[in-house]
Amino acid sequence: MPNPKAELRERIHEWITLHREAGTALLQQMVRIASTQGNEKEVQLLVADQLRGLRMDVDMWEPDGEELAGHPYFCSPRSRFAGSPNVVGVRKGTGGGRSILLNGHVDVVPEGQRNQWAYDPYSGEVVDGKLYGRGSTDMKGGNTALLLALGAIQGLGLKLKGDVIFQSVVEEESGGAGTLAAILRGYRADAALIPEPTNFRIFPKQQGSMWFRIEVKGRSAHGGTRYEGVSAIEKSIKVVQHILALEKERNSRITDPLYANNPIPIPINLGVIQGGNWPSSVPDTVKLEGRMGVAPEEKLQDAKEEMLGWLEQLKDVDPWFAEHPPELTWFGAQWVPGSVDPEHPLMQVLMEQFRAVKQDEPVIEASPWGTDGGLLTQLGDTPCLVFGPGITQVAHYPNEHIVLEDVFVAAEIIALTLIAWCGFDRMEA
Repeated sequence: MPNPKAELRERIHEWITLHREAGTALLQQMVRIASTQGNEKEVQLLVADQLRGLRMDVDMWEPDGEELAGHPYFCSPRSRFAGSPNVVGVRKGTGGGRSILLNGHVDVVPEGQRNQWAYDPYSGEVVDGKLYGRGSTDMKGGNTALLLALGAIQGLGLKLKGDVIFQSVVEEESGGAGTLAAILRGYRADAALIPEPTNFRIFPKQQGSMWFRIEVKGRSAHGGTRYEGVSAIEKSIKVVQHILALEKERNSRITDPLYANNPIPIPINLGVIQGGNWPSSVPDTVKLEGRMGVAPEEKLQDAKEEMLGWLEQLKDVDPWFAEHPPELTWFGAQWVPGSVDPEHPLMQVLMEQFRAVKQDEPVIEASPWGTDGGLLTQLGDTPCLVFGPGITQVAHYPNEHIVLEDVFVAAEIIALTLIAWCGFDRMEA
């Protein structure tokens, strides 16, 4: 007897196979646009054209910095978004099906020192089945997989019951202002999928994070009589050790099996240390800056309060801190944690399609880094999974690249997931 599911899978596979060259060319076009913060407009115009070609209703707008500024989840180094538009495409279903939101960001981190790259970071060079360039894996490869999946459904004339919302957002790398703006604009769905580079792992949970600054105080003196001063550098060593103890304490409470393969599920990373202003002076201040990981089910405010309370205990480590407590401030980027029940229906649908295409069992883990999924889940009331092609280890690195075959495989899995989740109504004549 004919197997309708198998026949549909075969048709999706054939369509994507026939369009591999076009998909590669599209990803090259996207990578060749250096869409760093403030320079996203050109790539967003390209995405908007693609969505119109898919007969989707397109909404393109620049986020309102004043509206965003008053929101507790707003985080960005800038308050104006001229030249940085969001793009949303909507395809209404025929009715009676579940809706889905597909979210991908187009902003990329700077390329760094070009002499560390084997190829120009915006070349889109293809070598041995890999496409090189900044943003190829994080996450224009995932965005291309989404567009190919939608293209297959459109190209085969498949009509879905549920609505499909495609979001191409800015500002993810700085904390999610683009996705926040889309949520405030009213875009929501029954579930969401973000194709960040997970190496084909499925993440129902995402770590959050926040940037912090700690000012450690000392007392200045001449270096020749340094015993008359108090070195902020020496005191900062105790602060660092104390923070590492907090990291150990916080991670000892993580028992979620989705973190079983992660040696430090929610790290506290110290990335900046600055102190002193003269070799012959005892330094009176040291600045420490870092990133605090937040567990998927944890609230940002609770994590902040634990850090503050922990620093207050420094007076028990060294009496100096009783009269000269370190000053803690939160600044810069933050990513909201997110958690979806591993038994969520979209998880079951995605896993089923993964097995069908890959002929293997999917790996289910918790994300070691933040995404816009936390915003969608917590604020947008749209449970979000993270799953996509791309090599996590090369994101933000020189010679960033993606395996093209993975883009096409991901497109097949996502296309079948959309059909199964939204419901297949009919095929257009």
